[in-house]
Amino acid sequence: MREKNADFGVLVTDVYPKNITRMTLIDGVWVCSVEEFKGLCFVIRESILLLSNYSISQENKGEKMNMLYNFLTGNEFRMQIEAIVEGFTQMTDDLNAERRAMESMWKKRAKQIEKVLLNTSHMFSTVKGIAGDSVQKIDLLELPKAKTEL
Repeated sequence: MREKNADFGVLVTDVYPKNITRMTLIDGVWVCSVEEFKGLCFVIRESILLLSNYSISQENKGEKMNMLYNFLTGNEFRMQIEAIVEGFTQMTDDLNAERRAMESMWKKRAKQIEKVLLNTSHMFSTVKGIAGDSVQKIDLLELPKAKTEL
């Protein structure tokens, strides 16, 4: 392993050392049978891939950190954050303007409905005053009856 600078060593054998009955790691070398070898190959392959990915992620780490720091402290990052905040601020302003406009429309409509109901009540009262009880009663225009307790 030293000569080849290998990360893993495997010894495939038919005869295990004393007190060993199956695959094991002895002094950094995997000792296994022919049957266990295929499974061990899969495990070692996955380990090599993980180590490789880790090594790649660590390459130029200092340089990447420096680049990231420069970006975060630079003008471009500040301008991007400002653009995001401006977008949210504009959306909030638009929402508030829409809310004010809708509330104004709702108040106007509520006044119109109130006016129509009041005029309808006046007209019905006038007709009832002229025609008397021959005009049928409209419950919605009557006072609510008091609830009687049992």
